[in-house]
Amino acid sequence: MSCSEDHTESVDCTVKPPVFLQIGDTKGDSARSGVCVVDVTLPYGKPINIEKITFKNYYTAYVTVRLLRRKAEKEGSTKWCTALTDLALMDNPHTDGGSQNYFSIHRRQMQVQPDHVESIRLILRQPSSAWRIFSLEDIRLFPHKELAPEKEVSDWLSDLIVVKQPPDLEGLPDPQTVSSSIQQMWALTEVMQANRTTASIGRFDVDGCYDINLLSLT
Repeated sequence: MSCSEDHTESVDCTVKPPVFLQIGDTKGDSARSGVCVVDVTLPYGKPINIEKITFKNYYTAYVTVRLLRRKAEKEGSTKWCTALTDLALMDNPHTDGGSQNYFSIHRRQMQVQPDHVESIRLILRQPSSAWRIFSLEDIRLFPHKELAPEKEVSDWLSDLIVVKQPPDLEGLPDPQTVSSSIQQMWALTEVMQANRTTASIGRFDVDGCYDINLLSLT
């Protein structure tokens, strides 16, 4: 059974048929141990970093997730490790609560980093004899995507292009003319201050006498 290809975000993988463990040499249903193994394999040479695993339950009480990971520093070296142990999928193994619900196992729930994964082994348990057949359906794997690091303010500023534009001087007088006029005014002020008289000037008196025409009657 292959993962559905119509889901654009899930990766291509192959889900092998469930294998029920038997007790002793007997192969009848009465000798089943209540343990089932489902292997999910990825294309050869294309390990992935897992973000989450989704599936629909079918009367499985507990699931354990094991990963076959490739060691990044050692080419060709792989090792099995347990990422999650006995995750409860049903409220009670003897009742059907949660028996056909959809579940997601996220990266943050796993005990190890699910990186460089080549294969996944799902170990299913159903201790109740009420459900002789149990499995997981519609198993999908979603890859982990690293988020682009946020830029610091200094990084944004360094990306800005500074464009130097000359100041708009349209409508303003010529700077040289303004400077020349200011210098002339300053020189005239200096001359006036040098020739300033100290004699007091009366407002209404003429030769020490008051002109009656200059006085206002109130």
